[in-house]
Amino acid sequence: MTTYSDIQLFIDGDWCDAADGRTLEIVDPATGQEIGRLAHAGKADLDRALAAVERGFKVWSETPAFTRYKLMRKAADLLRQRASDIAWLMTKEQGKPLGQSKGEVLAGADTIDWFAEEGRRTYGQVIPARAPGVVQMTIKVPVGPVAAFTPWNFPINQIVRKLSAAIATGCSIIVKAPEETPASPAELIRCFIDAGIPQGVVNLVYGVPAEISEYLIPHPVIRKISFTGSTPVGKQLAALAGQHMKRATMELGGHAPVLVFDDADVETAVKQISVHKYRNAGQVCVSPTRFLVQDKIADQFMEGFIAASKATKVGNGLEDGVDMGPLANERRIPALEGLINDAVDAGGTLATGGKRIGNQGYFFEPTVLTNVPTSARIMNEEPFGPVAVINRFSDADEAIAEANRLPFGLAAYAYTSSSETAQMLGAKVEAGMLTINHLGLALPEVPFGGIKDSGYGTEGGSEALDAYLDTRFVTQMR
Repeated sequence: MTTYSDIQLFIDGDWCDAADGRTLEIVDPATGQEIGRLAHAGKADLDRALAAVERGFKVWSETPAFTRYKLMRKAADLLRQRASDIAWLMTKEQGKPLGQSKGEVLAGADTIDWFAEEGRRTYGQVIPARAPGVVQMTIKVPVGPVAAFTPWNFPINQIVRKLSAAIATGCSIIVKAPEETPASPAELIRCFIDAGIPQGVVNLVYGVPAEISEYLIPHPVIRKISFTGSTPVGKQLAALAGQHMKRATMELGGHAPVLVFDDADVETAVKQISVHKYRNAGQVCVSPTRFLVQDKIADQFMEGFIAASKATKVGNGLEDGVDMGPLANERRIPALEGLINDAVDAGGTLATGGKRIGNQGYFFEPTVLTNVPTSARIMNEEPFGPVAVINRFSDADEAIAEANRLPFGLAAYAYTSSSETAQMLGAKVEAGMLTINHLGLALPEVPFGGIKDSGYGTEGGSEALDAYLDTRFVTQMR
């Protein structure tokens, strides 16, 4: 694929322009140039989508789980077949290297497959009664139409978890996809449509995020919301959902600590975690950010990580050999520059990077800061970019105190050869996800979610379906 087309809404079984004809600009972050236009949904479009999703729910909630399973497996196969073309679109609109884009698309197909299988196993239970002739049981039923709100950093990954969970359980859905990266989500939706999803079950809109969320969440048709994004916005939407007793899943921001103990395999730690830091230019909610390294190996780790940062090849994600593409939008550049300058002013050291690359596109140097005091903004605010902070610690208590200092609790990483230390970390590090000595997050079959200000609920693992199902109790005297 070598062309990028204008993107439409998908409402009630039809690809369509906005009712009032409004559009938004789509920009290639590698060039800063417009590459297409995006239909901008207004109130009339949202009303059509709400009417469609309500009708779609009546059809889909009565569709047998095995039928839903077969359709989802077909959608997953279509996604795999189209992976190369969708990956090109994703890199064009989002910037990440083409290999990372294709990996995201293929992982999305695996997610659909897993939820399709899990949706066949939404079992209730029979509860022993206290009296003869009484039957007590629970049944699981779909909660209702869903509104899903997703960000631009993983255009397929963030949608496919919400979409698959909804479809697998018999819910219908309105997806509010990201305006910066609209084409790849549209192609994901197209795979479900081409697989035979009934009219009205899946709907796709774009527009002003605040306007859409403030209209959809309180609407009586919507019974559940799922949001991935920043903590401040997530709190606002969770409060709005709470006012209307809407079930909500919140996957919010993080500030992931990395604890590297003096008994760790330093070479392995540097190799794994440096690549992970600069994946998607650090624009990842679980991106490792605060590196806490024990004194004995701190110099060795810093030297290796700085060398790996300097060796990271930055460029257009469509070019061969590129490790890191541009930032997704221009506003991220001054945001990162402000955090870096503040860290240096507070007494930290800029070891490498720290600047924009060139004047075309939104490229930024892989950046390492060292010995940054906790008073600096970057030690308290999620940088969401290719910036790592490496500080030292003396003992485990000091490291855990720093890891738990912030209100965030999404992901954490650790490296140690001690099983005793690993067990202690599992008990004491306050994070929804902790991976030790390897990178083991975000598989379809494992939980994905945070605690504290990083949200609640999970979008992976068997528990992910619970948020889309009501448990109803039925008792009968024979």
